[in-house]
Amino acid sequence: MNIENKKLINILYGLPIIILVLFIGIYIGEKNESASVIPTSSSIDFVQISQSEQFQSFWKVWKVLDEKFVRVASTTTEQKIYGAIQGLTASYGDPYTVFFPPVESKMFKEDIAGDFGGVGMEIGVKNKQLQVIAPLKDSPAEKAGVKTGDYIISINGTSTSDMSTDQAVKLIRGPKGTEVKISLLPVGTTKPVTKIIIRDIIKIPTIDITTKPGGITVISLYSFSANSPELFRNALREFIVSGNHKLILDLRRNPGGYLDAAWDMASWFLPAGKTIVIEDFGPNSKQDIFRSKGYNIFNDNLQMLILVDGGSASASEILAGALKEQGIAKLVGTKTFGKGSVQELVNITSDTSLKVTIASWLTPNGHNLSHDGLEPDYNVPITEKDAAAKIDSQMNKAIELLTARP
Repeated sequence: MNIENKKLINILYGLPIIILVLFIGIYIGEKNESASVIPTSSSIDFVQISQSEQFQSFWKVWKVLDEKFVRVASTTTEQKIYGAIQGLTASYGDPYTVFFPPVESKMFKEDIAGDFGGVGMEIGVKNKQLQVIAPLKDSPAEKAGVKTGDYIISINGTSTSDMSTDQAVKLIRGPKGTEVKISLLPVGTTKPVTKIIIRDIIKIPTIDITTKPGGITVISLYSFSANSPELFRNALREFIVSGNHKLILDLRRNPGGYLDAAWDMASWFLPAGKTIVIEDFGPNSKQDIFRSKGYNIFNDNLQMLILVDGGSASASEILAGALKEQGIAKLVGTKTFGKGSVQELVNITSDTSLKVTIASWLTPNGHNLSHDGLEPDYNVPITEKDAAAKIDSQMNKAIELLTARP
């Protein structure tokens, strides 16, 4: 696997702007496949399939629809074929494996490149329902009161039942200054709330560094963008120059981004060769293991805690999982989102494409992030009372733990 192909873990960040759903682990390097060539496989007999009773049923349905359907609008042969391909893709049951017809393919590639309006939140699929992973800091979604964990019930009046993340993207995004109406069901409630959010061009926040009493440095990381490794290196330099040896890395509400960024950041804390994350392609394929680059600038004096919550996903889980399992840091907060699959974007024709899940991310100890999130060492939920009083009980707990250490 070519490491130079930038892999996005959770989301494609359309830098510098996002609406959104960002998709887990897309390869920016695209593949091309000829639509005129039927693929061959030792496990699939395409001729046999084309002659099977089930496939004959496909053609019979096509014929019956052509003959009997009461036409409100004409459907072209191309639209029928694209619809059939989308149905085939959906049969795999993976919300992140999606076929894009020409218009949607163009939109998706524009999303990767950037320059579109949105509300500034990442969404994923949980329990077969669209859910907010995290609203971005200072985004229209955050200002409207959208919370991590909110289930998305409808968008502009359209039910999200069985809706893919890509379909949701198409409905949520739009020109700056326009409205989008989103109905949400907050976790633990039974009454939906509807929010009208004004779209904007979203600037993705990256990093902040602050100092707490007792010589504690806090680095807050909001995304894993292309420039995050350099900004993180500068923050670590500031931490070292301060003379402090107690560090809190805040990954709450960080939905992820570039794999390379998480890989680079973890390498500052681990000796060369230590496993950071494993890319698992299934039982019949060789795993790719991403190992520390060996920057490893800290000694045993470092005391480190990582803050996580349900909005910590993908690259955040890779970094937190590696440092937790390699004995560098403990986790404080609540369980992470659990999002760790890798997609590849394949050009099917010159104007259509397929986004297909090809692998899962495993922590050094083999924990599958696609199946489950990370459990914190110190479980500290933020209650409604604390939230109303603007009390950060998770940060307070981390400070308490570090203050108690010499």
